[in-house]
Amino acid sequence: MRDLGVGLRYLIKGQRWVAQHGKWFGIGLLPGLIALILYAGALVGLGYGADDLADWATPFADDWSSPWLGLLRTTLTVLVFAFGLFLAVITFTAVTLLVGQPFYESLSEEVDRTEGGEVPESGLPLWRELWISARDSVRILVRVALYAVLLFALGFIPVAGQTVVPLIGFCVTGYFLAEELTAVALQRRGMVLKDRLVLLRGRRLLILGFGVPLGLAFLVPFVAVFLMPGAVAGATLLARELVGEDGDDGDDGDDTAADDEEGEGTVPSSSPYRVND
Repeated sequence: MRDLGVGLRYLIKGQRWVAQHGKWFGIGLLPGLIALILYAGALVGLGYGADDLADWATPFADDWSSPWLGLLRTTLTVLVFAFGLFLAVITFTAVTLLVGQPFYESLSEEVDRTEGGEVPESGLPLWRELWISARDSVRILVRVALYAVLLFALGFIPVAGQTVVPLIGFCVTGYFLAEELTAVALQRRGMVLKDRLVLLRGRRLLILGFGVPLGLAFLVPFVAVFLMPGAVAGATLLARELVGEDGDDGDDGDDTAADDEEGEGTVPSSSPYRVND
């Protein structure tokens, strides 16, 4: 359970880092602002059309008496908007990272530089990095969409659908948010998507401690834009922990040592993986 607190500390440390490096905070804001405008328009449109979509999807209930007709369609409208919001939170990070790839990679390198040690570089041309990021984001979004469909269906279960299922949804959101953000630093270290996912699974609580609070914060309008630079910085610090380049002040040394004994959770900083098709 200690890893949950460690993950949260990395999120806070990332925000503190950009606060101390104002130039990088400003650079990291622009991609988020562009993505925010696009997503705000899409969510407003969904908000206006969700009730019409609910009516269209339930023609069999047209003859139902009150209050069952209203209850069914109101529930479906809420679930449709929640589904759209869920996808928006997940895809916002992917789209923002894609738009801001050169900026966030430079920010991540600067974090590595200030923390000391080697500053890995992918050595790939920009177009190649954009292609890899887009391809991996699509693969992640397919996984997220499958979870979203399943959770959407489970949302109709009485009681559990309104309590347990949303909690699971926040955990899924946080986990994949953390994956997208740590990918900036891990991809520079030559790790492909498959191996990044294996690495993250080795420290699930650490990843959830970082990603879940961030996912909840991203639900607040405009917050995602201002937290994004610090999230990239914090994810770089988190990536350093995952590959064994940083011990987070020694607070979780026991957990790291245990993972090393099991062969999970960390990989050498000289990882042999290389990004390729």
